[in-house]
Amino acid sequence: MWPWEHLAVGYVAYSLSTRAFGSGAPRGAAVIALAVGTQFPDLVDKPLAWALGVLPSGHSLAHSVFFAVPASALAVVVGAALGRRRVGVAFGFGYLAHLPGDVVSPMLLGGRANVGFLFWPVVPAPESEASIGFVEMVGYLFGRYLNEVLTGQLSAYVAVELGLLASVALLWVLDGMPPVRTAFARGQDETASVPDEEVP
Repeated sequence: MWPWEHLAVGYVAYSLSTRAFGSGAPRGAAVIALAVGTQFPDLVDKPLAWALGVLPSGHSLAHSVFFAVPASALAVVVGAALGRRRVGVAFGFGYLAHLPGDVVSPMLLGGRANVGFLFWPVVPAPESEASIGFVEMVGYLFGRYLNEVLTGQLSAYVAVELGLLASVALLWVLDGMPPVRTAFARGQDETASVPDEEVP
């Protein structure tokens, strides 16, 4: 999945979960932590595999449940210790929401669900991606994606993606556009607290 797809899936799932459990709409700092969490496995695995060749695949260490579950639990514990439990939970939620997306996304492309990477290193990862070069790999994948979209080969996939992006945009607006609205409100408060003659 692409970064914006992981973010969209994570945000929709998190927003609906917070509402279902009576916490209301997501809030600013938690949404930022959620966004980082949804990207975290790729931020770890892709550079270590594609650029440095330390990992065998872009879906290995940080995509494995043996790493992801303890790391997410640690985020919750650290967040609670710092008095920011909601932020820690949001990061862990985003992180764990990333994994099912990578499991089911091949099915949208006509393939089979990919579950092997979840159990790395017990299930070995293919080493074909290692040391290919980060920029080269991203360029290759994005070029292939654009070609398939422009030639209409991904019509079902694109329909699902557009529906997902429209849903997350609508939900984000209904949630009050966190954290943008929070930052804007703070800016307004600071401006209002300055005497008129000092406002440029």
